[in-house]
Amino acid sequence: MGRRVIPHVAMRPLWRCRNCGAEWPCQPARLALLMEYRRDRLGLLLYLGGLMVQARDQLAQLNPEHTPDLYDRFLGWARRRDRR
Repeated sequence: MGRRVIPHVAMRPLWRCRNCGAEWPCQPARLALLMEYRRDRLGLLLYLGGLMVQARDQLAQLNPEHTPDLYDRFLGWARRRDRR
């Protein structure tokens, strides 16, 4: 029998990767998202923005005293790089 493949998806409400345990989106998840949305960067940013709002709300419920800055984690890496 083959090994079961566990996808790199968010485990909510902790927002850690179900596969590797890193903060989600982890590097493998980012790569998969870039490939899935390779022709729709705006769609990717809108999708990630919605997830960032969900993550902010869920993480705030778990720890009301600490509100993490999630911009770089969810959106900063996905912005198109300058092609100079």
